[in-house]
Amino acid sequence: MKKIQFTLAQLADILGAELRGNGDKIIAGLSTLQEATEHQLTFLANAHYRKQLEHTQAGAVLLSASDAADYAGDCLVAADPYLAYAKLSHYFDRTPQPPAGIHPTAVVADSALIDSTACIGPGAVIDEHAVIGAGVIIGAQCFIGARTRIAEGGRLLARVTLYHDVTVGARVVIQSGAVIGGEGFGFANHQGAWHKIAQIGGVTIGDDVEIGANTTIDRGALTDTLIGNGVKLDNQIQIAHNVHIGDNSAVAACVGISGSAKIGRNCMLAGGVGLVGHIDICDGVFITGMTMVTHSISEPGAYSSGTAMQPAADWKKNAVRFRQLDGMAKRLRALEKHIQK
Repeated sequence: MKKIQFTLAQLADILGAELRGNGDKIIAGLSTLQEATEHQLTFLANAHYRKQLEHTQAGAVLLSASDAADYAGDCLVAADPYLAYAKLSHYFDRTPQPPAGIHPTAVVADSALIDSTACIGPGAVIDEHAVIGAGVIIGAQCFIGARTRIAEGGRLLARVTLYHDVTVGARVVIQSGAVIGGEGFGFANHQGAWHKIAQIGGVTIGDDVEIGANTTIDRGALTDTLIGNGVKLDNQIQIAHNVHIGDNSAVAACVGISGSAKIGRNCMLAGGVGLVGHIDICDGVFITGMTMVTHSISEPGAYSSGTAMQPAADWKKNAVRFRQLDGMAKRLRALEKHIQK
């Protein structure tokens, strides 16, 4: 593999950052403030780690102007060090880039349309009338169902499953084990027995979406489940049938979203959040970790539920008091009436 390295001056040019120090210094990697070595670049973007700055062994540091004022070493000054680090991370990315072509062990239906610049990996299966766009990479043992379409520049890591009638936009990244277009959880109950409802919708995914490992997105019951442009989904998320997620929203790991819930644009759902079905979340909502959302939200802002962690003994006492709240409220109302009289 070709060695990746840049001079500090080259990195400054890439970022449009201010260089302070030795521009000829060789940078061959990225690391944390605590673990970086003399040929690595690190960054400070969180005040919590500022105390590590004076002890870092990094060759250079990405800093804001305020933090750089007290730093004597080589550095790059950027308005947003974390964003600058995000941009540079791609220059040091060692993810293998497989060549175009269809691997001999892949199984491709005669009616499938595969762009000549696409890569179909070992053991992949491409079903009837699927369409694979320019530059798409299909990893080993992926399954692409009938009539599913993947636009240009997408990348599916190993063992991704796309069922039939899934539409994937441009430059979408889907991590290993994700399942898109599985049947939604739809049953009708009659006299105690459950009768399956055919899920005849599909899934539509916008451009520049990222989907984490082992995340599942169910197909719609009648119309499509919709994931907007620029949405970022972490690992192990469950998105039920006919959910809509608006553009540029981000969802952290282990979130569960029930059927037909609608999430607006530029929302953030932290880890472990749960949403009941058939509710609407407006644009610009932030829901903190482990929150259970039981009704619609119509005003932007941050929302939480549950109780914060505390010592177990205190929590047990408060749990007992929580069960007593209704009785306490009734006694309080009675006391208020008595005082008023």
